[in-house]
Amino acid sequence: MKYFLLSVCILLFAVSCKNTEKQTEAIIKTDHLPELFALMQGSFNSEIQAEVDSTYFNISLHMYPIWEDKGNYLYVEQALNARQNKPYRQRIYEVTQLNDSVYSSAIYTIEHDSLWIGKWKTPTAFDSLSMDNVSKKVGCEVLLKRVAKNHYKGETGEKTCESTLYGASYATSEVEILEDKIISWDRGFDDNSKHIWGAEKGGYIFNKLD
Repeated sequence: MKYFLLSVCILLFAVSCKNTEKQTEAIIKTDHLPELFALMQGSFNSEIQAEVDSTYFNISLHMYPIWEDKGNYLYVEQALNARQNKPYRQRIYEVTQLNDSVYSSAIYTIEHDSLWIGKWKTPTAFDSLSMDNVSKKVGCEVLLKRVAKNHYKGETGEKTCESTLYGASYATSEVEILEDKIISWDRGFDDNSKHIWGAEKGGYIFNKLD
């Protein structure tokens, strides 16, 4: 009888383990990557914020998918809204899922980026751009967590993103992504963590236009 009960306990334990494994596997496979990638796409600007607070500029932000056969990539272009033909930032973002709750938005610079100004209007133009012509900014990826449906929030690692802009030593990015807007706070600091560049009060609020 003892052996019978022992066998039953072992069997029940094995079944319980399998169920737990299946539940864990189901959690890990939870995939909100398409949701996040869709939220990041479109044209945005900070016009409303600039009208309310003169310390903020009206900035345009365009993010459109490219290289659809390679993964989840976006071409990103930022400029003063009145000077969109002269953007101050052109990047490629690669959006991936790291585990069941964390997503990464890696950043790439583009060689001869002036050749790609305005190409967000024709994303297929990037089919001719090779990965050999872009460089990953190691340590500058933004790690995002899903807060709720259509709501993600995250930031870069602590002092991991090197930046020499205006004499800075490193840069940080804090990002919040929602259905109708993206809030982005980029700042540069020196070796003593003194604020060198970027908005002082908080992030730029980019409202979605389309």
